[in-house]
Amino acid sequence: MIAQIQGKLVSLDSDTALIQIGPICYEILLPGYLANLLSGKIGQDITLCTMEYYEGSMAGGNLVPQMIGFLTPGEKEFFRRYTSVSGIGIKKALKSLVMPIATIASAVESGDEKSLIALPGIGKRLAQHIIAELKGKLADFAAGEPAKGTQEATFAGFQLEALEILIAWGEKRIEATELINLACRKHPQIKTAEELVPLVYRIKQGIEV
Repeated sequence: MIAQIQGKLVSLDSDTALIQIGPICYEILLPGYLANLLSGKIGQDITLCTMEYYEGSMAGGNLVPQMIGFLTPGEKEFFRRYTSVSGIGIKKALKSLVMPIATIASAVESGDEKSLIALPGIGKRLAQHIIAELKGKLADFAAGEPAKGTQEATFAGFQLEALEILIAWGEKRIEATELINLACRKHPQIKTAEELVPLVYRIKQGIEV
């Protein structure tokens, strides 16, 4: 799993970016607000937090791997919550997120149905559904980048990958973040998620101190 990508922004359009790393260019899907933010960065090196998913149908045998880019781990976490709402798939989410995340989160927290309806592809019924499912869960995002993203923003790619693995295995994000920081301070030579995850569990169990 690729958790972070760093390279030269070669080209940009309304929903994708091409990032060059050595001789290889990666196509990264972008939410609308991010495409606008990156408009002046063509030719420069950028770093994006990423998440991967497969597009297509398993039954049809035509699954295509895709990567989505975000500026921070907090933005990626918002996207996960947003797409947890029934009726909001990956593509609809990417298309609809044309405003800053803090603006959208504020609209949800305040029950501002009108602002949500203004987003592309979000009708009245879906706006009501978003508010019903997410209100009370986005307060940190409404105030800006969530506090938990502060430490994560300094993580290297292998640390972010380890964090996603730990969360997938049932660990709480804040505790996992603290354990990763502790493990890397004690063992700065570790540079892969495969080494880091077992070490985190040894520290948590008191085997490694």
